[in-house]
Amino acid sequence: MGRGQNRNGKCLGRGQDDLEQRYHKDKVSKAAGRLLRFRKVLVRFGLLALAGWATLAIFFSNLPGFVRPWMAGIFAIGSLVALLGRYSNRRTRLGFLAAFAVVLAWWLFMPPSNDRNWQPDVVLLPWAENRGSQVTIHNIRNCDYRSESDYTVRHYDRTFDLSKLKSLDLSLVYWGSPYIAHTMLSFGFEGGGVVCFSIETRKEIGEAYSNIKGFFRQYELAYVVADERDLIGLRTNYRGEQVYLYRLNESADLARRIFLDYLRKVNALKERPEWYNALTGNCMTSFRINTAPYNPDGRLDWRIIVNGFVDEMLYERKALDTSLPFPELKKRSLINERAKGRDKAPDFSQLIRVGLPGAAGLE
Repeated sequence: MGRGQNRNGKCLGRGQDDLEQRYHKDKVSKAAGRLLRFRKVLVRFGLLALAGWATLAIFFSNLPGFVRPWMAGIFAIGSLVALLGRYSNRRTRLGFLAAFAVVLAWWLFMPPSNDRNWQPDVVLLPWAENRGSQVTIHNIRNCDYRSESDYTVRHYDRTFDLSKLKSLDLSLVYWGSPYIAHTMLSFGFEGGGVVCFSIETRKEIGEAYSNIKGFFRQYELAYVVADERDLIGLRTNYRGEQVYLYRLNESADLARRIFLDYLRKVNALKERPEWYNALTGNCMTSFRINTAPYNPDGRLDWRIIVNGFVDEMLYERKALDTSLPFPELKKRSLINERAKGRDKAPDFSQLIRVGLPGAAGLE
């Protein structure tokens, strides 16, 4: 009996081991199957995203207006058939990728231009020349506005002494959503001279800004260099936008470096235009690129993209006046009341800074 029980025990043990092995194999097989299905879904979703991007790139392109909808529609239908159709297979997917590569290559090689039928306020591009500490900026814009769309375009040249640069201010402009703002930088000099930089789209006559088109190389990039009566006064007095002005806690040496970097970009764009991009080449990302070499705290932050909160980020990083709680600082930094009806005043830049928190000169 002992031997028989031993043999039976061994058989039962082997059978149990076999069952466990089959169970684990089935479990691994099912997990592998789920992973494979997930990968297929992910790949298909990625391909559909590429198809959607390419369709929009064709629709928002420099092709003739009557051609674009047809070409975009044909590409969209062909992509759906190749990726989701009854006879979709590896060959049709490779065909789609080849077509996408053609669209991408064509899109990447679309050349920006400085020679278009520009709106009057962006016809003249600024440029600068420097001799030692003396920097002369040509074509500083100072439009005389009667309304947002009715204005007389004016420009002037001015020479600034870099050794007298004393302040660096950031403007945040809100026109609707609290999540998104337009950013501008102002450089102040002893004697009251202030020059403002705004990174914008350079629009043609009859062209309006579109968030979607901003992703598809439909606008050239513009560094507008202007009087604050123009860039800030337009927004506070004629567009009815909310403008917050903050003094940045930066050294005069750093402010000079940023100022010269902006001017180098201004000169570069005059010689070689670039495309504006709503995500990678907008006012905030371009500001970050220009200041990144001098920023000791280069951490990425979601508020660089959702830049309506960039003032909060700068406050946390001690780049703004922290003697006040942030809500109070923001409240006092709203300059609309101070700017109202004063955009024609020669001392506009001084008037909007009356009582501005932290508005002491740079050291």
